[in-house]
Amino acid sequence: MSKITGSDIQGMVGHWLESPVNGYLGSPYGQDTKALLQRPQGDPSADEYIAKLKEDIAVLQVMPANSINLYGVQTPPDRLDIILEVSGQTFTLNG
Repeated sequence: MSKITGSDIQGMVGHWLESPVNGYLGSPYGQDTKALLQRPQGDPSADEYIAKLKEDIAVLQVMPANSINLYGVQTPPDRLDIILEVSGQTFTLNG
């Protein structure tokens, strides 16, 4: 019996990030990072983004709730980098 490793999950999340929504015929699999931009504070978009990630990659549903985070990091002079963190592995979404 084979086990899913951390690098397997990293590959799955990386593939999901590279796939546009509806990129596969008949499947809503994929993400739309640009939809996160220009949203007011308190907007539920980040929670919806993480929920879609968990829906598309089922193995993430069994991970602890605090193992997936989405946050922004200010980069001078006027840039905001959006970071997705899955079990300590970070992905820069607008890099």
